[in-house]
Amino acid sequence: MSATGYTTPDSQLESVVPVHPTSERRPHAITVQSENTSYSDDFITAKFVNRGSSVNIVDGQYIVKPVAQEYELQTQRKVSKTGLMMIGLGGNNGSTLCATILANRHQITWHTKEGIQTPNYIGSLLRASTFSIGADATGQDIHVPVSDLLPMVHPNDLVLGGWDISGVPMDKAMSRSKVLDYDLQRQVAPHMALLGKPLPSIYYPDFIAANQETRADNLIPGDDKQEHLEKIRGDIRKFKQDNQLDRVIVFWTANTERYADIIPGVNDTADNLLNAIKASHAEVSPSTIFAVAAILEGEPFINGAPQNTFVPGAIELAEREKSFIGGDDLKSGQTKLKSVLAEFLVNAGIKPLSIASYNHLGNNDGHNLSSERQFKSKEISKSSVVDDMVNANRLLYKAPEVGEKGVAIGKGEHPDHIVVIKYVPAVGDSKRAIDEYYSEIFCGGRSTINIFNECEDSLLATPLILDLAILAELLTRVQYRKAGEPEFNPLYSVLSLLSYMLKAPLVKPGTEVINSLNRQRNALEAFMKACLGLEGSSDLLLSTRLW
Repeated sequence: MSATGYTTPDSQLESVVPVHPTSERRPHAITVQSENTSYSDDFITAKFVNRGSSVNIVDGQYIVKPVAQEYELQTQRKVSKTGLMMIGLGGNNGSTLCATILANRHQITWHTKEGIQTPNYIGSLLRASTFSIGADATGQDIHVPVSDLLPMVHPNDLVLGGWDISGVPMDKAMSRSKVLDYDLQRQVAPHMALLGKPLPSIYYPDFIAANQETRADNLIPGDDKQEHLEKIRGDIRKFKQDNQLDRVIVFWTANTERYADIIPGVNDTADNLLNAIKASHAEVSPSTIFAVAAILEGEPFINGAPQNTFVPGAIELAEREKSFIGGDDLKSGQTKLKSVLAEFLVNAGIKPLSIASYNHLGNNDGHNLSSERQFKSKEISKSSVVDDMVNANRLLYKAPEVGEKGVAIGKGEHPDHIVVIKYVPAVGDSKRAIDEYYSEIFCGGRSTINIFNECEDSLLATPLILDLAILAELLTRVQYRKAGEPEFNPLYSVLSLLSYMLKAPLVKPGTEVINSLNRQRNALEAFMKACLGLEGSSDLLLSTRLW
């Protein structure tokens, strides 16, 4: 056996240690017996009533009128053979995700000081979390993994590929990232090596930090953005054809870009954006080129970084092409915690006065974010994550303003929201985060909550990428029609149901952005149940409260 382990591609314990529950394959075992739900070989068709209320405020009086709209939802039962093409394939997130899937696919176990470790998908909402589907005869809630509710792609079946401005082969990229345990890297390296090196990518120096230039050795040549667009489209088509795929999910997990300026006549409409690409306009970013390529190829595009990839012209183009898009910015550790705690404070009647977030980040993402213009993109996505929760109490006190980097801007009753990111190379992929919540409590009292957390940044991001890709594929197979309409239609182009995994959720223009983690998860649960003709989760438990 060589020192690298390249002659031992599979774990010596393969087929001996049981498959982890989050990685198991299970047949679709849920059948709904209802006049509202029907099954054919091809489809699950369900009737659903979307209920809500219309509110009109007249002279301080709230006039509330219940409203309801009947829909039919049709879900294709056959799961697409799906490829995942990542931009930033050789980065920390991309290489970690590939290694994770390969370790699970080949059931590679490894040793740490804690003992034998089994590959798994812990951290994935779909694979490691459950929804309640009802109660049994004793009144006990029955929960099933989210991935069992509807037919979905198994992560092990994703075909992997993508682009990177760095041409380091994938086994070396995994080693460079320094995320996974050595014994796991040793065994998964031969499988990673078979992925080869990433496809050449687009590099426009003005959009990412200058400190990334040394990595940029694997580039599509030239400055013609139209040629770049056509090359990316060709890459998607070839990947799809070579692997005999039904669907390709294109996912941006590369460096954070600076914000693109929104310029009338350049990127404000679909036609203007396409013309700006033809003219190689300076304000068309690499991520927007990739998004447009995916849109024109009819494949979903997800933006896992905070920049404004989806300029108005890109959204309009997706609408016109009936393509699917989702974003922005992966919501991993600190941001999830912040949204949960802010919601708790507001729901408990406690008034947030200040929220300050400090981050120490040492991986290449942190290196890129040490540049002011790239940091600005991240600051914007992080600073809006509590707005809708505080706004819910706007009748009682004013909503927060967004703070500039390290600067308090509190005015009157507006709480401050401060975001600071510091690049500290020594911490590597192990992100340190400190959140401080300063709140007003009863009779003018004050409360301070300080939270410190430490996590492997890429190990939190990887399951989010999986969930987003798998959900995006599912949503391409769901169609709807209103009661009385003859034809089913695809869902709206902006996949806002992905919001649970995203810091700055992209939503249909003109609609409210929901950042509340509970509301985001509840919406996804209600939609998936609606596809089966089931009502959303009810915590009323009315029968337990009556004689």
